[in-house]
Amino acid sequence: MSEENEQQTEQLETWSRFEIRPSVFFPSAAIIIGFVLTGVIFVDEFARAFASAQDFVNTTLGWFYILAVSIFLIFVIFLALSPYGRIRLGPDDARPDFSYAGWFAMMFSAGMGIGLLFFSVAEPISHFAIDSPPATTAELGTEGAAREAMNITFFHWGLHTWAIYIVVGLALCFFAYRKGLPLTMRSAFYPILGDRIRGPIGDAIDTLAIVGTLFGVATSLGLGVVQLNSGLSYTVDIEPSRMVQLLLIAIITAVATVSVVLGLDKGIKRLSEANLTLSGLLVLFILIAGPTVFILRALVENTGYYLQNIIQTSMRTDMFTDPVWQGDWTLFYWGWWISWSPFVGMFIARVSRGRTVREFITGVLLVPTVITFIFLTVFGQTALHMELFGDGGVIGATEESLDFALFAMLEELPLGLITSVIAMIIIAGFFVTSSDSGSLVDDIHASGGNLNPRTPTRIFWAIAEGTVAGVLLMAGGETGVEAFQQASIITGVPIAIMLLLMCWAIFSAFRDDLAESRSRERAGSRAAPRSSQARSRTTDEDGY
Repeated sequence: MSEENEQQTEQLETWSRFEIRPSVFFPSAAIIIGFVLTGVIFVDEFARAFASAQDFVNTTLGWFYILAVSIFLIFVIFLALSPYGRIRLGPDDARPDFSYAGWFAMMFSAGMGIGLLFFSVAEPISHFAIDSPPATTAELGTEGAAREAMNITFFHWGLHTWAIYIVVGLALCFFAYRKGLPLTMRSAFYPILGDRIRGPIGDAIDTLAIVGTLFGVATSLGLGVVQLNSGLSYTVDIEPSRMVQLLLIAIITAVATVSVVLGLDKGIKRLSEANLTLSGLLVLFILIAGPTVFILRALVENTGYYLQNIIQTSMRTDMFTDPVWQGDWTLFYWGWWISWSPFVGMFIARVSRGRTVREFITGVLLVPTVITFIFLTVFGQTALHMELFGDGGVIGATEESLDFALFAMLEELPLGLITSVIAMIIIAGFFVTSSDSGSLVDDIHASGGNLNPRTPTRIFWAIAEGTVAGVLLMAGGETGVEAFQQASIITGVPIAIMLLLMCWAIFSAFRDDLAESRSRERAGSRAAPRSSQARSRTTDEDGY
């Protein structure tokens, strides 16, 4: 985005040479520091508290998560199909700052990354042979179970995910670039709160956005470092351990801090491009080296099955069964995506100025979903083919730990060692870009909407994200994954409530904007005949 466009967005009043907003920065920092100290000093009590909170959400509020995420998807589809779709995200004469190719690439790199590599094999194999969804009737290990496994994996990574991001991104883009408000979460509530967004209520909203973003990013970082340790175990026999994982977090957080200092253009942009290139090459290699025709057929069938069952799958609450499975999978994903949404939504908003609402929703909802489905099918279906028609080996690794699944699958293909190393490089790269981008979003909120916050505060948030990831790792179970799931589910609840209110704010603002546009159009149409008559009188007087 050009400097001229960035300067069009209002900035809240900040304080000190670090340009921070004290009423947001210090409460956010206090919450994070308090969390870290509690987790370090009271490790066992901390873990039990997290587990109890997750149990409460699973058993009491699971239905709320299911309903809320379904509402987000219905809402964005309604906006795209309604007359509101022609509203432009910026002035009426604004045009997009980026090409479609660049726009799509940046959206995908922001919304996915580490998690997609972690679960692309582990989730389908788990649903297929280890722990199938309670509602499925297919027997574990069968072709029917494979179909259901891919359907539920598509469900967790598909349209609902991007609908959550759209709600935040659309609100921020509209209020920042069309209404000139700060590019922070508080601005999305202007139709509800008015000028009160500049006071304590707005500060509380931005503080919640920072904490949610930090936990969402920390979840990705934690999963990534656990998988990196597993990759090292497969390639150089470095056995998984908490000490190794904490050391990896420290090393990669240090690299991320260097990326922060280098800035967006020299740091995160180049690294993101390299990650996307390597990811694409890895997908292409697996497609060619694996069961190519089977994968292509599966992509078509999986997509059709997903669309055929999307309504039933979306509203399933497992009311007659224990909610453990849904808590471990669906609620974890919904909490993760929701807590991640302030980060991804703001990133998408920054690169979407000038597009119409319909163009924004269609592009963000469909294109990344299609790319994600291709990625999941290539990785997941290759692993399922190995188990159904080959020698297997992936199920055993997945049973031992989810983070082993990807490398067990790669090991069965040609050049397994090389592709495993490439996968680890991609994971490390996504680790750095996620930390860098997340720290930038946190700092934008903490600095009152400044799109180019100072380097010292960005370093603070980068270190904070790595530290929180380490604390969650220490609080986790045997695999280290449990605490990340719990953190996402817990922090997602208040942000989900905030996003529901945001939907109402968006609708109210769009309704008023469209009414104003129609009033201007009617005023223009009434003025046009008078202008024509004036010209006619002039020409007649001149004798023409």
